[in-house]
Amino acid sequence: MSSLVHYTVQGAAARIVLDSPHNHNALSTALVHQLRQVLSDAAEESGVRAVVLTHTGTTFCAGADLAEATGRDPGDVAVDRAHEMTHLLRAILELPIPVIAAVDGHVRAGGLGLIGACDLVVAGPASTFALTEARIGVAPSIISLTLLPKMSPRAAGRYFVTGERFDAAEAAAIGLITVAADSAEDMDAAVAALIANIAKGSPQGLAASKALTTASILADFDRHAEELAKQSAALFVSDEAREGMLAFLQKRPPSWTRS
Repeated sequence: MSSLVHYTVQGAAARIVLDSPHNHNALSTALVHQLRQVLSDAAEESGVRAVVLTHTGTTFCAGADLAEATGRDPGDVAVDRAHEMTHLLRAILELPIPVIAAVDGHVRAGGLGLIGACDLVVAGPASTFALTEARIGVAPSIISLTLLPKMSPRAAGRYFVTGERFDAAEAAAIGLITVAADSAEDMDAAVAALIANIAKGSPQGLAASKALTTASILADFDRHAEELAKQSAALFVSDEAREGMLAFLQKRPPSWTRS
């Protein structure tokens, strides 16, 4: 299996790089598996006080790998995909060390769920964000568990349904990210400053402090994750979603947008 995720340790930080540019770092089964593995590795790494999650290419993460849905029973794919996403988001939330997303590229659909699960997010000027699920006949079901606690209610009510693209400044204003940097250099400096401050904390102090901020989100996972996984799976195998995904892959408008 080729490596889609790279892992290195630099001082007090473990650096995780999504490196699947051929599909815009889409959340394939292989990428999700590798990402969960390196998150586990970081938790076991002596001296690591923070994780930096970043990317190669112009896209941080495009969301689900729609091309991967071909060749298998759609129902099985939908159920597997929903559970994979649930487990990945929970792994980030449960990690006993803070996770910083360093983004300078496009973030779409499930990619927003990733940054919602991260404790801190620094985004550069090339960053754009959009929740495009409704446009292919589905919904941000699972990722709502990490996004709704972070985004303002008005912003969620808008961007969940419009699919509009917005920039880093807007993402900071609505609570989705922590810092909107004006340049790539400023982004790197902001990430370095966060790591330096986090590194002053003890392992126990960091773990307990992070747990206070994620407890209510994890409680919602326990209450709603399975229900939302079923909703996600049902939407993905619907006629509208089949049409929406086929239209996306064929680079044409779906049937419901035609006059």
